Amino acid sequence: MEVYLLRELVVVLAASVLITYVFHKLKLPVVIGYLLTGILLGPSVLRIVGDPREIWSLAEIGVVMLLFTVGLEFSPETIRRIGRIFFVGGGVQVCLTIVIVTAGLLIMGRPFAESLLFGLLLTHTSTTVLLKVATDRGEVNTPPVQTALGISLFQDIGFVPMAALVPVLARAGSASLYRVGGRLALSLLILGAVFFLVRAIIAEVLFRIVGTRLRELFLLMSLFICLGMSLLSSALGLSLALGAFLAGILIAGSPYSHQVVSDILPFKDVFSSLLFVSIGMLLNVYDAWAARGVILFLIPVAVLLKLVSGFAAAKTLKLAPRTSFLTALGLVPLGEFSFALAGIARTAGLLAEAPFQAFMATSVLTILITPLLLAQGDRWADSLGRRLKWRETGPAEEAKAKTPEGHVIIAGFGLNGRNLAKVLREAGIPYVVLELNPETVRSSRRDGEPVIFGDVSSRTVLREAGIGKAKVMVVAISDPKATRRAVRAARDLSEGIYIIARVRFAVDVDGVAGLGADEVIPEEFETSIEIFARVLDRYHVPRNLIDAQVQIVRGECYGMLRGTGGAIRPVAARISDLLTAGTAETYFVGTGAWPAGRTLGELDLRGRTGATVVAVVRNEESFASPGAGFELREQDTLVLVANHRDMDRAFRFLETGRADGGGG
Repeated sequence: MEVYLLRELVVVLAASVLITYVFHKLKLPVVIGYLLTGILLGPSVLRIVGDPREIWSLAEIGVVMLLFTVGLEFSPETIRRIGRIFFVGGGVQVCLTIVIVTAGLLIMGRPFAESLLFGLLLTHTSTTVLLKVATDRGEVNTPPVQTALGISLFQDIGFVPMAALVPVLARAGSASLYRVGGRLALSLLILGAVFFLVRAIIAEVLFRIVGTRLRELFLLMSLFICLGMSLLSSALGLSLALGAFLAGILIAGSPYSHQVVSDILPFKDVFSSLLFVSIGMLLNVYDAWAARGVILFLIPVAVLLKLVSGFAAAKTLKLAPRTSFLTALGLVPLGEFSFALAGIARTAGLLAEAPFQAFMATSVLTILITPLLLAQGDRWADSLGRRLKWRETGPAEEAKAKTPEGHVIIAGFGLNGRNLAKVLREAGIPYVVLELNPETVRSSRRDGEPVIFGDVSSRTVLREAGIGKAKVMVVAISDPKATRRAVRAARDLSEGIYIIARVRFAVDVDGVAGLGADEVIPEEFETSIEIFARVLDRYHVPRNLIDAQVQIVRGECYGMLRGTGGAIRPVAARISDLLTAGTAETYFVGTGAWPAGRTLGELDLRGRTGATVVAVVRNEESFASPGAGFELREQDTLVLVANHRDMDRAFRFLETGRADGGGG
């Protein structure tokens, strides 16, 4: 390696570290930091890196690593889990975007290859930016974000054939579409044959390498498969990325894929950062400023295009209009694969300098405005819903659930909702379910569940669910904003309904309770309670002590969260109060239990443990204040009175026959 290249690489890495740290502190997408690093260091600003082509050579390895890890995560289980969103939603969004852009540019007189290329470029969404903004807003598990992520995964996979098509289009010149398609098909056929040949032997080869227990040998083999398939793909006139993706799929089918991901991830992160830095170097600030009029025109056009294609894709999935609109907003930012594809096209000579600069500037700005768009998404969705009179319930032809009086409304039919429904069904308590996922609605109705398709925060949907006659409403959805709207709407429509809401974080308890919820259960807080209870149980801490601690945490700490807890006394003092307080419990004398056949005098329960038997229930007959000569039988139920500590001793004595200390 030449010294000057090493020097430039060191400068790039140092600047990347600094800017990435700053962007992390500012809670901005790191990919923007990489792009700005490249812009600052590149020929158009500071000129620290005079010739970015050398860095781009290393950045191409970043494209390879990026697609290799995508291939590793591309498993049948993943596709099965999000199948309909992936195939239907993703397919509609990508195809519609390509058709609209290509047709529009052809009408404007642009060449077919260039028109098709821009159609390919505009399909992609920045999954990194979407996840970052959604995580910061606590909306990762909401239906709009999950739908957008499923569609973006299809876009990521779509990059593979797109990257393979770009070099073919660049070399096609004036060749006919038939000849271009023939060359592409032949290359794919050869690559596919090699893929299936290697696949037949890869499991055995990896098994033998893993058997050596040499981690470096395993890593070298993984890199060899990745770079070897990439080189073969490039030799056939296709892209490096296609070969890397196929190499990832090869290893994904083996039981060693998770270790490969762990080993490759550091390499992928380094080279991917170089990829975005090098793309930033290719952006000429002066050219972009000169074309600012065009760029300012392209930004709203790109945003509108992504909104139209994203909304159409979500509606194809039969999502509610509001959810479809929020899904489309999440698909606005042009993404990492757009940058990579633009760089490949520019290197191949398919994308001229001026269009490249305009596209890059437009892409960066769509990423910058995405947090602002998502922040206003709910308000815009509400406004559009009122103006366009969006229906927030399911189609009219779908059967509506009957709503009896005194029922429970379950908002959200995930794991919590299903478990609650099962318990209510076994207890004979009527309930109605509100759910926004059409697939869940369809499958649940086939199972006979009373499900209504609709947004729980909609007053129309709540009235349809019989909010005025319901006794309890349980909000178990993952969207924090929808939870707040639902609680507020339910309380406005029914003052007497008892509302239980689930929130993700303890800091949300106060806000949701203030909107009218009677009980707010924070997931993270209840999880911590369950964890410490199980840990104490493993150390054989008496159950009554564990229950006392749980009672304290729930009572006083929930009060702290709502600002009503006041001064908190020491834990030891609070536990002591609970343990010295009296309590009543029942103990069932099972078949073969040792107390059966013995009198209360022989047991001497009070003398040995401190607990008093105040009654015995036998065959639905109660014997109050039994004497010392009362003989116990199997199937008897003892009613005991004691403080918590003595009650715990009594239960251990009745179970084991051994007393661990006197009472009284």
